[in-house]
Amino acid sequence: MQARVWANGKTVSYRYHPVIGNPIALGTDRMAAIRKVLDLLGNSEILGTLKWVWEKFTDDEKPPPRWKKLTNASRLDYQQAWKQLDKVFGKMQISHIDATMVARYVHIERADAPKRANTEKALLSNLFGHGIKLGACAVNATIGVEPHQLEARTEAPADFVLAKFLGWLAQQTPQRRIIGMAAEYASLAGNRKVEFLPLTWPQIDRKTRVIRTIRAKQRGKKREQIVEIVKIGPELDALLTRLEAVRPERECLYVFPTRDGNQYTDHGFKTLWQRCVLEAIEKKILTTETRFTFHDLRAYYASKHKRDRGVLRDLHANPETTARVYDRNKEVGRDSF
Repeated sequence: MQARVWANGKTVSYRYHPVIGNPIALGTDRMAAIRKVLDLLGNSEILGTLKWVWEKFTDDEKPPPRWKKLTNASRLDYQQAWKQLDKVFGKMQISHIDATMVARYVHIERADAPKRANTEKALLSNLFGHGIKLGACAVNATIGVEPHQLEARTEAPADFVLAKFLGWLAQQTPQRRIIGMAAEYASLAGNRKVEFLPLTWPQIDRKTRVIRTIRAKQRGKKREQIVEIVKIGPELDALLTRLEAVRPERECLYVFPTRDGNQYTDHGFKTLWQRCVLEAIEKKILTTETRFTFHDLRAYYASKHKRDRGVLRDLHANPETTARVYDRNKEVGRDSF
């Protein structure tokens, strides 16, 4: 392996010289370069293990198509799932992992966290698929292992519960006020968090009274191609006026900025939201029975829209999913003859 110092005198790149053929570039990460050489020579201790497949699956230089198609949120979710899988299966040869091991892990060892177990099983399936392509295993051991049967949430926050919580957040620190206004936006516009966290002021046209966002969770050619146009009603217009009032010197690009004016990451937003909810329970603003998730606000919007206007809005690529997941009305009305 050859180390080559760049003209700046700081960066070092590595390459491997085979006996026959051209040099193979190994990048600028020394440890990663050494692992690649060991792989080439067949001397790597982790060669053929699940961890080795994970590193190939998430390779920054040559990521497989499956990994490239994942959104940043999905990648972070898989990276978190890998931390759990690594503890159990990381050092095992992927070809030695069978369906009984996967089933025991999903339904026995991870029984207390069924939602996370399903995510970890999904990641395992992707790794087995990639392992087959690499020649490290012959079958996908997750096939035949049923996921946990999870029921969709059936409750949306009541109007008075949401109003009380948002009123309490409006009296908190500036960042908590922004979190509260983000929750209010979700309840009024029905956008997913991943859709409005990157929302910028140029996407909002107060003159024509519309907001343009990119619909998330689209696959293939439709990815980042479906634009949702949200009409600005009176309540949403009032919310935007309040958001503009907290915009520091009109220089902040994002509608829901962090303290330093940047876009919230999913993890950062989720952490602050959980802190707000837990403190609200401690202050008896919410109870353990009335607490709700941020995603429940999307269901609140859908249910309220159907209750007030008699129609369920287009929130999902599949209308049946919208009805099944987001319509949480307990009373259904119809006309008689």
